[in-house]
Amino acid sequence: MIAVIDYGVGNLFSLTASLKYLGADVKVTGEKEEIEAADRIILPGVGAFADAKEKLDQTGLVETILEQTADGKPLLGICLGMQLLFDESHEYGVHKGLGLIKGKIASIDEDLKKAGIAGLKVPHIGWNSLTLKNNGRLFSGLTETPYVYFVHSYYLKAKDETIVK
Repeated sequence: MIAVIDYGVGNLFSLTASLKYLGADVKVTGEKEEIEAADRIILPGVGAFADAKEKLDQTGLVETILEQTADGKPLLGICLGMQLLFDESHEYGVHKGLGLIKGKIASIDEDLKKAGIAGLKVPHIGWNSLTLKNNGRLFSGLTETPYVYFVHSYYLKAKDETIVK
């Protein structure tokens, strides 16, 4: 069973509908015991980092997530949920993440300015193609270079560059 963590900031209906379409056994939950009983965990998220982290802290599930991943249980972060896996975010200040992966979420606009690059539109909104390095189940049914829609103003600066390549 896949536990989709409900902490008040995810598009749970679309995610669970997609997983059920793929034949997955899914449980949307905010209960520690159900997360512990799951084979896999998904942490979704939509919105601002600090607000999402505060709501996740209020659930009391941070320790559960950290314990389960330390025991080797697979965890997938989607959108803001992925951002929360890292050490910190620089979205509207500096905010501590879960620290499961070394790195930070940084402002595209600020880093472009620091690099002296001008004229690029931020937020980055539009269609771009991906180059997939892994043909795992997550990407089954996609073309080799799928065309996907992006809306973001922040990006991941991972300590281990192979995470983003």
